[in-house]
Amino acid sequence: MLSTNKLAALAFTAFVAFQVPAHADDAVVAKVGNLEIHQSELDLAVANLDPQLAQLPDDQKKVAALSAAIDVKLLAADATAEKLDQTDDFKKRMQYLTDRELHNAYFKKHVVDTVTDADVKARYDKEVAALPKQEEVHARHILVKTEDEAKDVIKQLDAGKNFAELAKEKSTDPNKDDGGDLGYFSRGRMVKEFEDAAFALEKGSYSKTPVKTDFGYHVILVEDKRDAPPPPFDQVKDQVRQLVMRDKYLALLNQAKASAKVDIMDETLRKGYEDANKQPEPGAEPAPASAPQQ
Repeated sequence: MLSTNKLAALAFTAFVAFQVPAHADDAVVAKVGNLEIHQSELDLAVANLDPQLAQLPDDQKKVAALSAAIDVKLLAADATAEKLDQTDDFKKRMQYLTDRELHNAYFKKHVVDTVTDADVKARYDKEVAALPKQEEVHARHILVKTEDEAKDVIKQLDAGKNFAELAKEKSTDPNKDDGGDLGYFSRGRMVKEFEDAAFALEKGSYSKTPVKTDFGYHVILVEDKRDAPPPPFDQVKDQVRQLVMRDKYLALLNQAKASAKVDIMDETLRKGYEDANKQPEPGAEPAPASAPQQ
């Protein structure tokens, strides 16, 4: 069963994706009889296009959205003439939609509009500080078919031959033209035999015995060792901003729940709700949070 936090994560994603730019000049873009369609309505229509239509170029997307908005205006006018807006079912749906939009407006005011660049950078720094250290090695290798060929490569290296030049000459790996350069890699990126040998070498040293894998025989040179750097802030700041918004949203929900008693009459629903809302154990990894669903 999904926890409330996981269910909320889906809603949070939907809300963040559903942001429509405000227009200072809400111009009339079309008229349907005596009814007007404004730029703000067109923007909402664009935001609510079918996913397939949303992939169209901007000009075609606007045409599709305008067509949909005109259709809505036409049939909405007919529905009003038939007093469908006065039915109990319609009024219940409108109340639900009103509550949801108020929820979204509150979220925007108290979460989206309150998150600053400083909040995001502080959260990034906190996450980076909590990352476990992960060693990386920068290695080159020479791949040959037989053990004797690998031993001959090692002899030439012992005699002072340049590793990169020897890789270009002897290696069968596609990266031979780069001198066998594999760049930096962490554990889990290479086959085990190769990885174990590479991480066991000291910086600046090469393997003194051939390393056998399913690909053949390798001679490995470790050029550098370091702790893996964190992802650059500019690369992940949007994801970090959503983490900050998630936590602010959860805080709002917890505050609201603390001041209002929730009674659920159906026993199965009540138990499911209580299970989903159990507080995590101390030190447990927090589940993703959420926000308004569209």
